[in-house]
Amino acid sequence: MLRLTAAPAFAGLLLAGTLLDTQAATVVPLKGQTPEQIQADISACQSQAGSTQASSSGDDSREGGRVRGAARGAAAGAAVAEVRGRQHENAYDKVDDDLKEEYRQEQARQGAAAGVAVSGSRQRQERREERREDRGREESNANAEQAYINCMSARGYSVSP
Repeated sequence: MLRLTAAPAFAGLLLAGTLLDTQAATVVPLKGQTPEQIQADISACQSQAGSTQASSSGDDSREGGRVRGAARGAAAGAAVAEVRGRQHENAYDKVDDDLKEEYRQEQARQGAAAGVAVSGSRQRQERREERREDRGREESNANAEQAYINCMSARGYSVSP
């Protein structure tokens, strides 16, 4: 008879390890549940708890944002300088090429500085939002885990996270 009560407990431990994708929890049946019943209860409690593991965003597209911002700003600054120069074409044609280049470079530097500032601001905002989302996911996962434990306990299992 001892062998029959140990078999469902062992099966419950094995099923808990394979079926729980949110946490590595140990489920011990306290009422002699069969392996099929254990599996059904685990599935039902996972569904009830809404315990789908939240995935963190692996988006690395924010890396190098300031550098990209500087490059975009520099290109925009140089383009703006060229357009402004072409607006006064008669005077612009009379200006020395070195002065034109110096003007474009100065505009490019200013554009690069602005691009760095804007990109840095965007990166900081994205990081703040990501931290808020991470805290929300952690809280949601903790609530789902507690709901799962409560459900399994009500069905006659001992659950150890």
